[in-house]
Amino acid sequence: MNPSDAELAIAAATAGAAVVRSMYGRPLARIDKSPSDFATEADLASEAAILDLLRAHRPGDALLGEETGASGWLSSDRTWLVDPLCGTLNFAAQTPLAAVNVALRHGARVEAAASADPVAAEVFWTDGEAAWVRRDDTDERLTPSARSRLVDLNIDAPQPDFVDPQAIRLLTDPGFVAAFRPRVLSSTVAVAWVAAGRRAAYVTAGDLRDSVHFASGIALCQAAGCVVTGLYGDPLHTGRRGLIAAADAETHAAVLAAVARQALPDTPGA
Repeated sequence: MNPSDAELAIAAATAGAAVVRSMYGRPLARIDKSPSDFATEADLASEAAILDLLRAHRPGDALLGEETGASGWLSSDRTWLVDPLCGTLNFAAQTPLAAVNVALRHGARVEAAASADPVAAEVFWTDGEAAWVRRDDTDERLTPSARSRLVDLNIDAPQPDFVDPQAIRLLTDPGFVAAFRPRVLSSTVAVAWVAAGRRAAYVTAGDLRDSVHFASGIALCQAAGCVVTGLYGDPLHTGRRGLIAAADAETHAAVLAAVARQALPDTPGA
């Protein structure tokens, strides 16, 4: 039986996570991508496993992998966005904070997505309408909550905003630090945690359109009912960059106010 898009996203992310988990703690060959970034053999093996599954079940779709780029039926309006190991530096340093992300964009909308934690053996997933976490083949509906007051700040933003100062400035904002407990995790598993109620919010700069890193987490948050906007409160992917994913409107307003207080006068969208 041919799986639904959501079940295929789950299966693909699970396949990649199994590969990553099997290589955790081993010495890994590294492939330099830039002076400050690299992939490992785990990234490549995970992506290969994911793409093999997607090609087998959706041969007419386009594919975009972080490591191998675009492939498949490139003119299709259905594109699978694949991040085989988000948190490569964590993983290579034997720090178990990572995610395997698979998302299907159909036209302008992400219709299915899965974000697998390879160490905790959890898969956060959405069919575009609601969001769940799957553990031991049992699904539990995701319920956002700001109760923890924990907010993850991405200070390792996608290029060309690499190490963007905006999130860093939030750490110096007295109102923000008084209201929240900032964290720096450097893996988009934290975006899924907002949907799951484990984080109050997530903040990053960067252009996230068609981002293999963020598409799954954003889709999860939207389906779970989080408040999701650009960094300055504008709709996502409307030309201005960044992301605030918050558990509720009150948390979103507080984070947005802190961003506005710390934005430089010439910051686009401030």
